[in-house]
Amino acid sequence: MNNFDDLFERRLTYPDTDARRYFDELVGIDNAKSTMVKSICIFLNPTRLEKWAEKYHSGISNLLDKIIRRPPLIILAGDVGTGKTQLAESVGDPVARKLGINITLLPVSLSARGMGRVGEMTKLISSAFGYTLTEAEKFKDREKNLSRAGIILLVDEADALAQSREMTQMHHEDKAGVNAFIRGIDRIASSRVPAIVIMCTNRLSAIDPAIKRRAAEIIEFSRPNKEQTETVLNVISEVGVTDAEISTLAEISVDKGLTYSDLTQRLLPAIILNAYPDKPIQFEDIFKVLEAMLATPAFRDENNEYQ
Repeated sequence: MNNFDDLFERRLTYPDTDARRYFDELVGIDNAKSTMVKSICIFLNPTRLEKWAEKYHSGISNLLDKIIRRPPLIILAGDVGTGKTQLAESVGDPVARKLGINITLLPVSLSARGMGRVGEMTKLISSAFGYTLTEAEKFKDREKNLSRAGIILLVDEADALAQSREMTQMHHEDKAGVNAFIRGIDRIASSRVPAIVIMCTNRLSAIDPAIKRRAAEIIEFSRPNKEQTETVLNVISEVGVTDAEISTLAEISVDKGLTYSDLTQRLLPAIILNAYPDKPIQFEDIFKVLEAMLATPAFRDENNEYQ
């Protein structure tokens, strides 16, 4: 068995005030956030769904099975800078608060691909899932059918570990790693422990079809539209920028193809730095900053999926 540092980048525990702020900062993707929270809560504690059914729709056990018995896998897919990873790394906080339990996030290290030695990648992936399963077993109260805590196994840049086995240039070792990945998902699903796997990818088409078929949810992200961009930029109304001016800025941002991270991590800080320390923030200066800004280039894969 590999040690923790070989398998995971770090360990995060929720509820957490920073994660709560990061989750709240994700504006314009309310449907994705709601779907994530509901789905994870059901996977980690299905008794809440069963109580809902008893209240509103008694006698629908067969229907409930269709959602409760889904493999505990969510795939977040979309272009760079669209909020996938931030959502995956912060969603544990609202889930922890809603269920009243601690949630642990385990982000798989990209070093889990191994060092090129035969069997290394397969061993590391198997160990990561094995560790997750062992820890999650401790949190399941099978007598009461409740979870005392839960685990989220996060696989960012998932196409690096779970590429389609249909790729002609794929090495045997990589195929064995994907097989191990599939077995890991199936083991967690059959064990019915309070654990869920979240995968983030810029290349949905590169993910192995067998993994995509297992996904309970595939949530696709795109660059923000005008309404979503206005929601992000609404914060600058604090310095006197009018709604009409924000609308103008949003139109330009959409035309440029700015991502959520372009807006929050580059544009808004640039607006402040442009004025600091000698002058106030004014619309004309914001306009110039925006005009000079370039969008993060769209990710392009061999199937032209995100362009």
